[in-house]
Amino acid sequence: MSTDADHDQTTPVAPHPEASFTLLHSLTTPSTWQITALVFGHAGHLYAGSDNGDLRVYDLSSFKVLRAVKGNGNMVSSIVCVKRPGSEFRDAWIASGKQVFRFRLDTPKLIQTYDDALESIDAIPAEETENEIQDLALNWEKTHLAFGTNSGSVGIVDLNTKTVTNLKTKHDVMCGSVEWIPEKPRELISGGCDATLMHTDVIKDEVLSKQNLAALSTQDGQISMSPPFIMSLSIASNGIVAAGTADGKLWLGFGGEKAPSASKGKKKAKWGGLDLTHASVVSIAEAPIVAVAFHSPTRLTVSTLKGAITHFNLIYGGESGNVIYQAIWHHQCETMIKVNAVVVDEKRIVIGGFDEKGKGVIDIWKMS
Repeated sequence: MSTDADHDQTTPVAPHPEASFTLLHSLTTPSTWQITALVFGHAGHLYAGSDNGDLRVYDLSSFKVLRAVKGNGNMVSSIVCVKRPGSEFRDAWIASGKQVFRFRLDTPKLIQTYDDALESIDAIPAEETENEIQDLALNWEKTHLAFGTNSGSVGIVDLNTKTVTNLKTKHDVMCGSVEWIPEKPRELISGGCDATLMHTDVIKDEVLSKQNLAALSTQDGQISMSPPFIMSLSIASNGIVAAGTADGKLWLGFGGEKAPSASKGKKKAKWGGLDLTHASVVSIAEAPIVAVAFHSPTRLTVSTLKGAITHFNLIYGGESGNVIYQAIWHHQCETMIKVNAVVVDEKRIVIGGFDEKGKGVIDIWKMS
């Protein structure tokens, strides 16, 4: 494994002709509405969830609210959008409290309530009083939802039967991140506050591989006051995985990378994204990394808890196993004191959180 102490390199932030971002618009919400979840619908819609359960759909041309769901009092921890044939509005799966709800947003009703949900699924038993859903993810075949919980358990919702399965294997403490592996609809990665990444076959209910990042937190000779809890997780379209930790480190696993030159129809028999011989760790901040998001396999945006945003160009060294982390754009959020959500596409970065008065803020950055 290469580390920032030997092979990996981080370059100072420098202007880059292909990756300079300008602030397109900044949205603020009512004083009781802190941003907790973000996702794009189609390219022109942004879905935003709040700490009181509200959902808003913004038009990214006019920045007006097109549709809304009035909150149920439980935080929206995650949102997944699903295309509805014949409609520009995506349906939204929302994780809120112990339940998962599905809303249709192309109805004439501009403001819905949770009673209007097309479906509601009890993902966590009511007797688990302190347990709630932390993250939600849809597999690539759009047949199953995965969710992580406060207790550390990982659950699966079969969208055909609406049955809920809690996997036997779980994290020791909170599981805040779940991501499905591209082109492997039965395999997912989960990240927990036990500093562990876990690769699971959800059909067999079997852990295929796992990696504990705690042992890597001192490899660079630095001592952090924060533990290496896994705070964020993202998987690129070619199978490269990135994880951000509470002690300011970025972990990159490229053992599961699908080579662009691979013949069509051929897939790797086994995804090796957690293999330490094809992994890298580098210190990039002295603060928790609460968001990592791939624009493409070579472009990654990272945000700290307090809103220090860095856009990286990743240069892989092939057989050498080296990675150069080229920081090519950086910005410190001026009004946002806490970042809760980041979503990106090829040309945009959208950051959500709240300001010092507790009012929700959404900053929309566009590549210029």
